[in-house]
Amino acid sequence: MRFDLSSQAFFRDPAAEIARLRAAGAMVEVRFPIVGTVWTTTTQELADRVLKDDATFTVRRDDGNVVGLRWWMPPILRTLSNNMLAADEPDHRRLRDVVDEAFRRRAVLEMEPRILALADELADRLFADGTPADLVGRFARILPLSVICELLGLPREDRPKFIAWAGGFTRFTGALGFFAAIPAMVAMKRYMERRLDAARAGGGEGLIAELVRVEREGGRIDRSEMVSMLLLLLLAGHETTTHLISGAAYELVRNPDLRDWLAADWSRINLATEEFLRYVSPVQFTKPRHVRRDVELGGVRLRKGDRIMPMLAAANLDPQANAQPEKLDLARRPNRHLAFGTGIHFCLGHQLARIEGACAMKALLRRWPTLALAVDERDIRWRERPGMRAIDRLPVAAV
Repeated sequence: MRFDLSSQAFFRDPAAEIARLRAAGAMVEVRFPIVGTVWTTTTQELADRVLKDDATFTVRRDDGNVVGLRWWMPPILRTLSNNMLAADEPDHRRLRDVVDEAFRRRAVLEMEPRILALADELADRLFADGTPADLVGRFARILPLSVICELLGLPREDRPKFIAWAGGFTRFTGALGFFAAIPAMVAMKRYMERRLDAARAGGGEGLIAELVRVEREGGRIDRSEMVSMLLLLLLAGHETTTHLISGAAYELVRNPDLRDWLAADWSRINLATEEFLRYVSPVQFTKPRHVRRDVELGGVRLRKGDRIMPMLAAANLDPQANAQPEKLDLARRPNRHLAFGTGIHFCLGHQLARIEGACAMKALLRRWPTLALAVDERDIRWRERPGMRAIDRLPVAAV
């Protein structure tokens, strides 16, 4: 089906575009840039079924290669794909167990005061260089990046490097942009190798030092897997939350009634955060999966060797899962969404993302209760990057 997954129309009004896609069926074929033609789901029930059936739908093909990696892609990408997100069982569990403890609920909850302090600090400096301020660049990107750097044990003075690297790595939309991002990938890989070497020589704090300890004690993870794991945590640990925060802030500043309703009672923030996760859906698709056997799904007969990418955005906007899904309802209860996926690849950092999103909104609106858009809504643009709903710039002012 002809469906532009990177158009401004799609990102500006996903509910309308996805309704058109769903009208074509519960399962449709779409062309995804770089990956190629794949099947996708348009309902929550089917997305849930695919993601939980990790025996039939796997992230690696029968030959062991990651689904979606093409023959022409450089070796560096294969190295960076050597992580738990691109692994099936039992390798997935082996790799996830190495870092699981750092992301358990208790450990993350203990970080909340520090995250809120960082958010307050950034909110205070939001307009330090004048008005309007780009909320994406000055707040939404820096907060999760600061948090994940502290969690990994990376020096504060290196954060500008990551902002530049991540900016180049996450902006590509097609093959040419993909190749342009290779220098950033190589630089990040070399940096992580140096940090691992430093931790081996002198110890330290954070997840990097913890990975080195695990390596010494049992060898459950090799050097290549360690580098890939760190890059996954750094990129996934800040990129998706960046767009959750900017997407939530966009909805609040263009809806002053919702902004004021939330600020009037912060006990509502957890419910609101779940709705932002559902409604904004920063991660629109999962990774592509390989169909290991002939199977019927949504009235379509999939053949062994087909590829499928469940559409999380469609699952979150499915009227069979949530009434009036096109409406932003910050008091929605129950709220059935797949913003973090499900099954064995359920997002490791879901608790951290929730806390960062809640702290970000709290810090912003307590410091700037009249925060508002500084441009017309029609001037807001999303990055033309399929799979991620990411506002490019969000100019705001305190009126």
